[in-house]
Amino acid sequence: MLGLICRTLGALEPNLDWRAFGLSSILRSQSNSLKSLLSLEIRPMIIHRQNRAMIILLAATFFIYPLLAFAQRPAASQEVKYSPQLASEIKKVQQAALESDYAYRQLAHLSNNIGPRLSGSPQAQAAVEYVAAELRKLGLEVQLEKCMVPHWVRGEEAGALTEYPSMAPNTTQKIALTALGGSVATPADGLTAEVVVVNNFEELEALGRNRVVGKIVLFNAKFDQRLADNGFEGQAYGQAVIYRGIGASAAARLGAVAALNRSVGGADYRLPHTGALRYADDAPKIPAAAVASEDADLIAHLVSEGKVRMRLLLTPQTWPDAVSYNVIADLKGSEHPEQVVIVSGHLDSWDLGRGAIDDGAGVAIAMQTAQLFKQLRLRPKRTIRVIAWMNEENGLAGGRAYANDHKDEMANHFAAIESDLGAGHPLGFYAQGKPEILTLLQPLTVILQTQGAGVTRLVEETGSDVAPLGAAGVPTFAPIQDARTYFNYHHTAADTLDKVNPKELQENCAVVAALAYTLASMPQALPR
Repeated sequence: MLGLICRTLGALEPNLDWRAFGLSSILRSQSNSLKSLLSLEIRPMIIHRQNRAMIILLAATFFIYPLLAFAQRPAASQEVKYSPQLASEIKKVQQAALESDYAYRQLAHLSNNIGPRLSGSPQAQAAVEYVAAELRKLGLEVQLEKCMVPHWVRGEEAGALTEYPSMAPNTTQKIALTALGGSVATPADGLTAEVVVVNNFEELEALGRNRVVGKIVLFNAKFDQRLADNGFEGQAYGQAVIYRGIGASAAARLGAVAALNRSVGGADYRLPHTGALRYADDAPKIPAAAVASEDADLIAHLVSEGKVRMRLLLTPQTWPDAVSYNVIADLKGSEHPEQVVIVSGHLDSWDLGRGAIDDGAGVAIAMQTAQLFKQLRLRPKRTIRVIAWMNEENGLAGGRAYANDHKDEMANHFAAIESDLGAGHPLGFYAQGKPEILTLLQPLTVILQTQGAGVTRLVEETGSDVAPLGAAGVPTFAPIQDARTYFNYHHTAADTLDKVNPKELQENCAVVAALAYTLASMPQALPR
């Protein structure tokens, strides 16, 4: 390109060496060239030869170079079009989903009739058996694939402030809290210790061991609701959840006797949010709990005024790992049954609520996808594989076991979809993989625009259970959902069926089922 411009300018001023003017550096500059051009003094007198050369040079930079660059761009890829039959079938799937209550009825049973489904619990096993039976009713080939899961049982949990500035004599203040998944227990009669409050790990390190040893540490990192309200709920969650995940070990290294974290989520209503923690190998295991946001504020306020002591009682138990299962159900493809498109959600849930938004909805959406294809008598080219994953919440044993058990079949895993962010209004879908994937799915997005769900985004990961598949090169997908209020109820006692809007659940089913049908029926292979 540089040589071509120099030859062009040489025709204008054949006696000048254009490279001597630093043309290459000018072409690379995006900040100063316009300023330089505008600052040239063009006198009404005869322009010196060098000034004239510079003007021509800069004119070429602004006018000739863009034209030549445009001319050398690769030709735009041809527009992708689906056959009239495929486009018509996708629309039928979409419309049928928008009119069906199958997913809501399945979700109601999982949430209300079975209830909380923590890995290793009787309810988790009941859910496995129920989903398998329902998918067999649809005529799918169903099998249960074994995985070993943690078996942690919550037990009793209580907290109270026993000493704080200006307290009334012989009183305490109850603290709304819940044990973190996997936490060890306090002594049988509880423990009582002074509380120190930090906002981040830097403040904890600044306190030093002498001011932490023997105390309870409260990590008061706030969930950024403004970030969530503007569509960055995942980032808001990620910023705060690290203190739940590794805060206990960080505090234990400095001698703390217990760790608390401000609940990771929006809204308030004194709802503590549970979730898994991860103990580090190089630190003692200490009891850990999440406190409601209001109670975190209370403790922080009182600590700013003086000494605060708290009694904490947690009696969880960790039993040996239990046998559980991923539910796998296949609707065999008509032309390439060996090629698989996974549609999935995770069946386990935390034990405080009933697992409606996390993630009964995702399982119901996956079940609905297969039900729609059977209802419409559609048989896509590739196999649709419905998976209800086990143990996403506190171990990811199901996703890892599947990836290991099927590692020799990864080349035939065409794509994998997971829905695990509730059931809010869908805006489109996320994709993990090469950008060309979105080009191949452009006709689908046009169809989804009719329901306000035509947005697509490339991301690094679409779901926890399908992440091992993505790491193996399988393109993965997830619906983009309105999750502004999702973390209000996530991992709380308020994760119940009433939080799911039936119409919005239908909309999610339409997006996922249409995406699954497209992936399973499109003539092209997805790039890897």
